[in-house]
Amino acid sequence: MMLHIVCVAICSKNEHESHGNTGYAFTKNGFKTWNKAIERFKAHVGEINSMHNKCFNRMLDLMNQSQSIRTSFDKQSEKGKSESRRRLSASIDVARFILRLGLSFRGHDESQSSTNRGIFLELLQWYRDIDRDIGSIILENAPRNEIMCSPSIQKDIVDACAKETITAIIEDLDVDFFGILVDESKDISHKEQMTLVLRYVNKEGEVIERFVGIVHVSNTSAMSLKKAICSFLSDHSLSLTQIRGQGYDGASNMQGELNGVKTLILNESPSTYCIHCFAHQLQLTLVALAKKHSDVDDFFCIVTNVLNIVGASFKRRDLLREH
Repeated sequence: MMLHIVCVAICSKNEHESHGNTGYAFTKNGFKTWNKAIERFKAHVGEINSMHNKCFNRMLDLMNQSQSIRTSFDKQSEKGKSESRRRLSASIDVARFILRLGLSFRGHDESQSSTNRGIFLELLQWYRDIDRDIGSIILENAPRNEIMCSPSIQKDIVDACAKETITAIIEDLDVDFFGILVDESKDISHKEQMTLVLRYVNKEGEVIERFVGIVHVSNTSAMSLKKAICSFLSDHSLSLTQIRGQGYDGASNMQGELNGVKTLILNESPSTYCIHCFAHQLQLTLVALAKKHSDVDDFFCIVTNVLNIVGASFKRRDLLREH
């Protein structure tokens, strides 16, 4: 009975158009004789083919989820969703292969007419050629707005792989103590970059060094570098209190006794002992030794000249190999 009452409002306008104003008795003109409501409802409902029953059946169809418009759209989009996942998986597989080998993604000319569109697109084309099932939904066979191989998509995949790699490193670290190795340098675009390496002992007792990231810094002051280190560690749920070693070059902003990065970190965590980078120590030792002993100085001058002279000519390299 409740469904019939709800249906009254749905079919009243249609009844009004077909039978005059009688259909508006419950919605517009009002109804007072409620002691005779049952008879009035029965008269309103009418025969099987009446307007009320037609609207009632339409309402039941609308309430049937299996016949709804939303369900119809969902069924049609399931195939599209599956193809999108497979299309993205193909791009991820190619990106992982390139990342494992440390190769470049982009090509100089990535147009359709190019004979070498770059490693990413060329591998994706190779993937298409050997797997017809995948080939039917990628590259030119994909929707124009969902090719999944644009530069922005490639960068998103690389960023996701980097995050997963760092997560695996942090899990291997297992919230234990570690040391940090830090150095900074300008890249080819003249941006100052700080590299960060974690050194720790894994669960098997092996000493592990893992490169975990490059951070762009606005300047190379000790305070800026220290903030960048703390921010990076915080982003990965690590703390300065877990550091048990620091390794830097001999620059004053790194090794300064008053305001160097080493001192700033030591002030917060006294257990973070600092060790001068051995590679830089060796370089400084060789420079000092060359200045003190003329024979050593002459030796390195000869080696430098030989490298410059022989290295500049393929013929001289062949002669050196023969000798």
